[in-house]
Amino acid sequence: QVQLVESGGGLVQPGGSLRLSCVASGSIFSINDMGWYRQAPGKERELVATISSIHNTKYSDSAKGRFTISRDNAKYTVFMQMNSLRPEDTAVYYCYASVWVESGPMDDYWGEGTQVTVSS
Repeated sequence: QVQLVESGGGLVQPGGSLRLSCVASGSIFSINDMGWYRQAPGKERELVATISSIHNTKYSDSAKGRFTISRDNAKYTVFMQMNSLRPEDTAVYYCYASVWVESGPMDDYWGEGTQVTVSS
């Protein structure tokens, strides 16, 4: 019903920047919260940042001051600008969206993830 596709991951040196994007498509009536989680090898998935439909944002302590989340409601797209990247930011980054589907309930949907590697 709903698909999320991430892009923008890759290999970057410490101190560098990346911009992640995630587009939702399918039988969408509206989208409530959107956001990003990440999972590093051997660790649990953790919240990085969220943004509501009215653009209220929340960040993890590690993301504050370095990452900026934004969205384009008309295009069902969420972005995350990541600056001053550190090796500990290395992880698979997953996009999620809380979606009201057409003629159905709200549910959370996830992308397949995009790898971010911070290394010299």
